[in-house]
Amino acid sequence: MSQLEDLNRAMAYIEEHLDGTVDMDVLARIAVCSKYQLQRMFPYLTGVTLPEYIRRRAMTRAAQDLRATDTKVVDVALRYGYDSPTAFARAFRRVHGASPNDARRP
Repeated sequence: MSQLEDLNRAMAYIEEHLDGTVDMDVLARIAVCSKYQLQRMFPYLTGVTLPEYIRRRAMTRAAQDLRATDTKVVDVALRYGYDSPTAFARAFRRVHGASPNDARRP
């Protein structure tokens, strides 16, 4: 398998585990490299660090959930691995520049 295919499989793993369960050891194994190599290589390929990429993808998915459903903000926060709605709201605002409640408005 090529390196590109390995990285695509790693990206698919990230997408499946945006709920805060990304295991870096598993991710590195899927990418067929060490955790160190993965964390050094990832910013060169994407322009952001691996943890930042995961955080942004989770917040994007959370925004989609908020827009598409009537699920409470606290439930969306828990789904994406946040223990408190306050921490979730802070992270959401950092990524999107608006509160989770603002994301619901048309």
